[in-house]
Amino acid sequence: MVVAGVVLIGAAIVGVLIGPARIDAGPVLAEVFGRLPFLDFDSGLNARQTAIIWELRMPRVVLGALVGAMLSVAGAAYQGVFRNPLADPYLLGVAAGAGLGATMAIVSVGSSSPVVPLAAFAGGCAAVVAAYALGSAAGGRRTGLHLILAGVAVASFFTAIQTFVQQRNTDVIREVYSWLLGRLVTAGWGEVLSILPYAVVSAVVLLAHRRLLDVLSVGEEEARALGVRPERVRTAVVIAATMGTAAAVSVSGLIGFVGIVVPHAVRLLVGVSYRAILPLSLLIGAAFLVIADVIARTALSGSEIPIGVVTAFVGGPFFLIVLRTSRVGFR
Repeated sequence: MVVAGVVLIGAAIVGVLIGPARIDAGPVLAEVFGRLPFLDFDSGLNARQTAIIWELRMPRVVLGALVGAMLSVAGAAYQGVFRNPLADPYLLGVAAGAGLGATMAIVSVGSSSPVVPLAAFAGGCAAVVAAYALGSAAGGRRTGLHLILAGVAVASFFTAIQTFVQQRNTDVIREVYSWLLGRLVTAGWGEVLSILPYAVVSAVVLLAHRRLLDVLSVGEEEARALGVRPERVRTAVVIAATMGTAAAVSVSGLIGFVGIVVPHAVRLLVGVSYRAILPLSLLIGAAFLVIADVIARTALSGSEIPIGVVTAFVGGPFFLIVLRTSRVGFR
């Protein structure tokens, strides 16, 4: 856990140091650490450089860390509660619902409107509510299989509506695709504060259930024999993971692979206990997305790669390597 924390701090420092505007590392570190309690350093930075650090780079690093943490810990929680190694935060139609909500907002009021994140959040939540309702109606009881199948159906339906809306509004389709590929370019303290409460509540609930996920992993009947109510655990974990995912997607767009690659990488390092997987996924996921964002904004001179493209470039091959070399069982 200490190593993961150090990795996250290192990633955050790299994220603040590196950017299109060249600022020496020493003054940047003095500026950042000089704001800590009981420390007082004179960075020597001018007003423009200080603004770059605190108004552009720092909120982007913090937002990237929050989004990465939420997607990773939600992915680990989904994989545990559904006992499915392919589960990720976009299960249950969250991505499709958020994409539809954002698309409707972009074609109505434009991509720069503050309504877009709210619409994405509402769309993601609506998709999960629909999947939950359909899964309960079809299965009588909320089993993992029924919820996953209902989520697939809801995602397909919402995606179809989204495609129809895009075809009817080809003049804004570039803006829609920009959002769908994931982005942190609009990151600011407002976006950080808007998702912080949801991220904290989601993380606290998920981490509080990590021991119960271990119990659930031995099987539902065995869990009941140990006094655990699987339906209650599944409901609490799904709601918390979805809330965190929807909040992350609402400000960053659709950033894939984080929620499936990071938990599997952590599982290779520490084994199959969710008491370790969940908190480590949170920390490593935060560091992973901060570094991915650094690559996204510095790999090409004069332009920025959508961060979803970077995570796909890194995550896709890495996930295949993990699948090929993994000797750790999944439960």
